[in-house]
Amino acid sequence: MAYPMTKPEDATELTWEIAQLFPAQGHWSEEEYLSLDTNHLIEFSHGQMEVLPMPTQSHQLLVIALFELLRNFVLEGKLGTVLLAPMRVQLWPGKFREPDILFMRTEHDDRRSDKFWEGADLVMEVVSPHDAERDKVTKRREYAQAGIPEYWIVEPVDSSISVLTLHGSEYTLHGKFVSGEIATSVLLDRFTVDVAAVFSEVG
Repeated sequence: MAYPMTKPEDATELTWEIAQLFPAQGHWSEEEYLSLDTNHLIEFSHGQMEVLPMPTQSHQLLVIALFELLRNFVLEGKLGTVLLAPMRVQLWPGKFREPDILFMRTEHDDRRSDKFWEGADLVMEVVSPHDAERDKVTKRREYAQAGIPEYWIVEPVDSSISVLTLHGSEYTLHGKFVSGEIATSVLLDRFTVDVAAVFSEVG
């Protein structure tokens, strides 16, 4: 049996026809965003779709190492739920992010659903080499505005972990921890991370 072939010159036209089925940038609704069924990391900002770059192997290894440490700690103390991306977090109406790692206390279970969480109690981001400002500046401002009590910024460039804690409407630096030091949490008493050990996962 002969199967129909799509010629290269047809592919562009077909792709454009598919694209026309979706709303234009700036005109997406929350409902349309939440109905997307895709394995891509896509964040949502007031009608705009933001497709994130594909994570690298080193990025994923760091995320997994931190996720396992946090999840084991949380499970042992029965403190709540820990997930890793992709999982949507609504910061406020019209704004969704997908943190690399996210934690919600048990007492805030009513803010969790299958499709998305309403905020979080702690989030972690491994800084992307493609857009460091996004994690260090933009998301720092947004997570603070959303009232997320603690934000960990994991920086592969200098193998550091910055732990930010919320004071009022802004984050203050609890500590920037480097190789040879132990990163500590303010929110989770006794939760610690050996910085050198985590970054050795990508060595």
